[in-house]
Parts: sequence; structure tokens; C-alpha cells
Amino acid sequence: MKKNKKTHVMSGVLIVLFVGIFMIISGRFLYIQATGEIAGVSLENWSEEKRTASYTLDAERGKVYDRNGMTLAYDRPTYRIQAIVGESHTQNEEEPLHVVNEEETAEKLAPLLDADESYLLDQMEEGVQEDRFQVEFGSAGKELSQNTKEKIEELELPGIKFTEEPIRYYPNGMFASQIIGFAQKEENTITGVTGIENEMNQLLSGKAGSISYERDQYNAKLLNPNEVIKEPEDGGDVYLTIDQKIQTLLEDVMTQMDEAYNPERMTATVMDPKTGEILAMSNRPSYNPNNPSDVENWYNDAIATPFEPGSTMKIFTWSAAIEQGVYNGDEWFESGSYKISDRVVPVRDHNGGEGWGSITYDEGFARSSNVAAAKLLWEKIGTEEYLEYWDAFGFDEKTGIDLPGEQAGQLVYNYPRDKISTAFGQASTVTPIQQMKAASAIANDGKMVKPYVISKTVDPSSGKVIDEKSPEAAGEPISKETSEQMKDLLGSVVSSEDGTGAEYKLDDYSVAGKTGTAQIYENGKLLTGHGNNMYSFLGMAPKEDPELMMYVSVKQPDIKVTETGSEPVSFIFKNVMQNGLHYLDIEPDKEASGQIDTVQLPEMTGRETSKVQNELKKKGVNVSVIGSGDTIKKASAAEGDELLQGDRILLITDQPEMPDITGWSLRDVMQLADLTALEVEAIGNGYVVSQSIEKGKPLKKNDNLEVEFEQPALDAGGEAESNGSSE
Repeated sequence: MKKNKKTHVMSGVLIVLFVGIFMIISGRFLYIQATGEIAGVSLENWSEEKRTASYTLDAERGKVYDRNGMTLAYDRPTYRIQAIVGESHTQNEEEPLHVVNEEETAEKLAPLLDADESYLLDQMEEGVQEDRFQVEFGSAGKELSQNTKEKIEELELPGIKFTEEPIRYYPNGMFASQIIGFAQKEENTITGVTGIENEMNQLLSGKAGSISYERDQYNAKLLNPNEVIKEPEDGGDVYLTIDQKIQTLLEDVMTQMDEAYNPERMTATVMDPKTGEILAMSNRPSYNPNNPSDVENWYNDAIATPFEPGSTMKIFTWSAAIEQGVYNGDEWFESGSYKISDRVVPVRDHNGGEGWGSITYDEGFARSSNVAAAKLLWEKIGTEEYLEYWDAFGFDEKTGIDLPGEQAGQLVYNYPRDKISTAFGQASTVTPIQQMKAASAIANDGKMVKPYVISKTVDPSSGKVIDEKSPEAAGEPISKETSEQMKDLLGSVVSSEDGTGAEYKLDDYSVAGKTGTAQIYENGKLLTGHGNNMYSFLGMAPKEDPELMMYVSVKQPDIKVTETGSEPVSFIFKNVMQNGLHYLDIEPDKEASGQIDTVQLPEMTGRETSKVQNELKKKGVNVSVIGSGDTIKKASAAEGDELLQGDRILLITDQPEMPDITGWSLRDVMQLADLTALEVEAIGNGYVVSQSIEKGKPLKKNDNLEVEFEQPALDAGGEAESNGSSE
């Protein structure tokens, strides 16, 4: 057959085309083989990257401690529950690794997860229908405690697994919450939101690490995985100046007064006036940082809420007059009302402008005369000179306390009435912490100190101190002589029969302080009516050499017609100061009104349990023996310590067992936790009503103890005295 010429041509073209394509492809393969690159990308690096698994190694967030090493905030392990519903996970039917019976599983999990049984069942059945490997149970299956996890594991339900994940935990609940603040998870990282958690977030967070290795297609490590590990750097620890015992005492009495009087606001701060260390600080409303939802008040009012302070500002007006050399305490003036001109609204004393007739300026201070304060500023000190003292006492600026959100007050000083009103605590505003900083000059021989709450920061891995704070001078607005005279004047407010502060007397310590009653404006209108004021007290003790200084304010308490606003304020002040001074071992400077029986503790550790118990009971001590062992291994107090009769002491035997802690205070529970290395989860406030570890169960280190507290009803009038005088 004769071949077609056209066919020959087309065949030749196709051959050339295929040969060309083959050469190009072969050349490309040879090029790739020789260079190991495609489009500038190294195939070796690309393949290594594809088979390399990388994971983040989270750093542990640093802890927050009180001044004595009591843990206030730490990362606590919690657990997320998963139900494996994929049957393929089970290799041996006799030992199933997936949920076999959804109905039974839902029924048994529901009470432990506090979830609806039908919801759990729906989640598992939906997972089976959609051929999913595992399912979770939303918020009900997250942040489970160790105790809950163990109870679920005891059920031995097939297919139920747990994943550990840390959360930020605050073992004391509402304790100092507006100082400590809180942290929460944001994109798998715990981040500080408020308080110290926010202020020191960078230090507390540390630096995350990582791990990477090469794997095969089944996700198993290669024999030579080229593993690279970058260890995480855990966050630094923060030690506060807060004292857990004084703070707990403050929280307890604040809660009692909150429930008894239902005030709009309360704030209280305890400070060492010689150093500026804040030993306790609390506000109401407050919140539990473990559950920061529906928070009524985010602000730390002690540092962030300026207000007209009322008569506590007279402390600094009298100080200015004395320092200026224009004060004569024996000089007489006419009390009641004071008018500087026909165009200026007169100043009236707090008893409706009646006054007390002709009195001395010293008596005017004890009685808290507005007229005396106005005359001192207008006639003695001078308005411009008074401004210099306002600045010298630091009222023109923030204190610089190491907490976020501090605000400075505002000086209102444009018109004559504003100026004389500022002298007795109206018109201009300040914060409680500004007043405490200024008052430290009176307690500290004329020298002001800067308040602070962070004592030191520590590297947890080495134990070395990263940074440590020391007292910082903040000026010297008055002389030592002026401070001594002011302490005497402040003492007269509490001790003299004319003083407005008789309710603030302590049994065995002299007190120097000043009461305050401030007006409240809403929508530009002055509130009237019984109780519609801000009641406050700024006091220090012992008077001659103050070791503690405290400011308390209560806004709009629900008081009876027969009560004064000072009753909730004095209840807080007296309880915290009296017990705080005793706790700090401060020598009383006056005879107690009633004899306080104390017990000096004998040697206890290493001795026979029954003998120590009987000896202490005979002395009147409330003894709680922890365990059934024959020998005392630890005690909550040491040989030679002094306790009041009726105080509780914990004795830990060589076989510690869980006691019945019903009725115990948070302080007692935390002592038990310290001595036995328990992890405590506290719910509520007040006294123990339930415990997760049964009485008699042997205690092991790091056991998790969940404790529920409730506040008992309180007769607030029990300890509050009344003198019938108000300001």
C-alpha cells in the first residue's frame, strides 16, 4: 500500500514534539535532582517542614504571695472531659475504649457535671450519627476539679477521657480581690486583666517554649527525629505587702457590715505609716476572681474613686496652720456660722449651725467645727499659702502606688466659698490613699512615705530576688514638732468628752484619729435624709508611736433613726485595729478595760498527743487534733507563743486524718492546708458548712479539699458603742 505523504509529515512532527516534551521533562527532573529546588524552594527544607511537628510548651504563670508566703494566686490544674464515641478506637471488645452505653453514661455523669442528663445524651448520640471520634459537653465539661475527676474515674465508664488544662485560681475567693485582680485565658494564654495580675502581667507570664521533631505519616517520631526543645521560662513570683491574717480580719468585718447595713459603698485600708506598706485593703462591692461575672464594682475605690472627704481633711488644715506658725490652740472664736462677705454663702457647723458658743480652736478640732477650719484658712493661713500645703501633702498628684487604675483628686479652688470649703473637706476631692499618704507625715515625725503593695519579685527556678522594694520618702510637709502637736489633737477627738470620735476607742491602745461626714450629690442635687452621707474615720495607734494607720469609709448605710453613721465605721476600725495590733505583738500603751487572759504555749512537737491535748485544754485553748497518731509532728503555733483563751490551735499527728471542719473560719482552714499540704478550693465567705473530704479519711500531700462557706446572721449592734455625737 502506498504511504500517504501527509501521514509521514504528521508522524515526524509528533515524534519531534514528543521527543521535545520528553527532553524538557527529563531535563527538569535532572535539574531538580541536581539542585534540590523547585521555584526557589528547597525540597529538602520543604519535606522536613512537612514531616516536622511543632508544639508550644506553655510557661507556668508566676504565683502571687502575701508577705508571709501565703499563696494568693496560682495556676491550678483543671480537667476537660471528652467522650470517645467512635467504635474504631476499640481494639478488644472485652475492653471497650469508646462509650458503649450512652444512656447509662449520661445518667451517671449528669449529677457530677451538674448538667442535664438529656443534654449529655444528645451530645453523644449526635456524635455517633455524625461519625465523630469524640464529643465534649460545653461549659459543663470544662474546668473540672481534681475531686470531680476522681469521682468520675471511680465510675469506670468506658470511653471517658480527660485533658488537663490550667486555670488561674484564687484559693481565698473574694480576699483582696481588687488588689490581686484576676487573670483569664485569652487564646490559650492566661493574661492579667485587673490588679496585680495586670500590673505585673509581663513578669508573671514568663516566656513560652516549644518542641519540634520529625515524624512519619502515622505521626510517630522518626528514629532520628532531629528533636529541638526550647524550654519555657516560668513567670516570676510576686510577694505582696498584704498580711493574710489582717486582710482576712478586714474582709470578715467588711462582709458583716455589708450585710448588716447594706451601704452603697465601703472601703478600708490598713497601712504601716512608717514604711508605706499596705497590710490590708478591701472594698464593697467586691467580687470573687474565680468567677468574675456580674461584677457590680470593678474599681478599687481606695485608689480610684476620688470624693469629697469631709472633716478628715481638717487634719491637714490644722497641720498647715501649726506649721505656718499662725495657730494658737487656746485662742477663742465664735462657733456656729461664719460669713466672709454678703456675697458668699456662710459656713455652718455640722449641728445645724448652732455651734457651741465661744470655744477654743483646740476644742473646735475635737468637735470638728467647720467654722474653725474656715477661719484658719481665710484669716490665719491665707488662701495662697494653703495651696502650698495642699501640694506639699501630695493632694495635687497620684500617690504612685503600684496598682493599676489610680486616680488623683481634683482641687476646686476658684471662688472664695470653694477655698474655705476645701479646708473642711468639701468642694475639692481626694482619694483614701491620698489621705493615708498625707497622714503618714503626722504618724512619722513629719516625713511622708509612698504607699506600696509589692514587696518583692522572685525567680521561682533559682529562688533569687529579682527586685525588692524598700520604703520611699515622699516629702516632708511638716516638722516633727507639728506632727507631735497634731497627734495630741487627733487623740483629743477620740479621748475627750467633746470629741466626735469616742466610739473609736480601743481597749488597750490609745488612738489618734479624725472622723468625717461628707455630703453626697446626685445629678447636681444634695442628698438629704438620715444616712445619706459618706461616713469615715482616719486613725492611727498607738497614739505616741503609731504602728498601724487605718482609713475606713461607709457610704449611705441603711441605719436606723437611733443609729449614727459612725457605727459601721467604728465596728470595722475597732475590730481590725485592736486585733491587728495584738497580732503584730505591739505593746499596749494603756491599761485594758478588761483583763485579757493569755496562754503561753509549751513544747508540743515530738510529744505524746494525749498529753499535749490535755495540757492545752486545761489552759483554755481550743484544741483540734488532726489524725489518730500518738505523736505530734506539727502545730499551728510554736513553743513560747501566746494565745488568747478560746483561740484554736491545730495539732498534726504522725497519722493525719481529715477532721470535721464545720464552723471553722477561712483562717483556720488555711492553717490546716499549710500544715498538711492540702490544695484548698474555697466557695463563699463566713464559716464552713460543707467539706469534700470526709471526716476520718487519711490526708495525703496535694489532696484537693473543696470547702463551702456561709455567713451567719449578725447582730451588728453587739460591739458598736454609741455616744450620741455626730458630725
